[in-house]
Amino acid sequence: MKMKPLFSVGGLCFLCFVLLSQVSAKNSEDIRCKCICPPYRDVEGQIYKQNVSLKDCNCLHVVEPMPVDGKDVEAYCLRCECKYEERSSGTIKVTIIMYLSILGLLLLYMVYLTLLEPMLKRRLFGHSQLIQSEDDVGDQQPFANAHNVLSRSHSRPNMLNKVEHAQQRWRRQVQEQRKSVFDRHVVLS
Repeated sequence: MKMKPLFSVGGLCFLCFVLLSQVSAKNSEDIRCKCICPPYRDVEGQIYKQNVSLKDCNCLHVVEPMPVDGKDVEAYCLRCECKYEERSSGTIKVTIIMYLSILGLLLLYMVYLTLLEPMLKRRLFGHSQLIQSEDDVGDQQPFANAHNVLSRSHSRPNMLNKVEHAQQRWRRQVQEQRKSVFDRHVVLS
């Protein structure tokens, strides 16, 4: 079982490496010049975008078609604010793939916890213990001795056993606190 996560991580790293090596050259969508021109006389304000180099990032090269004529072009262009923008689509793709991979792993773990774990517990502890009501909390908890049962069934200790043992210890502590507060009316200071 420990080999599957290792292969998943290795595959993810290999995929990231391949994507990064393929997108090392700049795409035309990765660089652009964006000019924001405010309203001028009868012309409404507009945003212009062009894929041009850094040296050509100005109003004269980006604003097409020019909304004003002749001598108003210079006055119009002085009001426009042009910025050169650059992004790395390869990094964006790798980040999205990693995010979706982690989200997928979390979803698989959630499915395991909600569907498979109760079935496994039913096999180990019997169906009758799972049906007990919540009013019977205390020493009669369905999985209060889960760690001991799993140890007796000769299963090797794993993270699930440790988590379940810690969970049961926490439940016992909460139950003791409830008894002391509600039954004995003693509040810890």
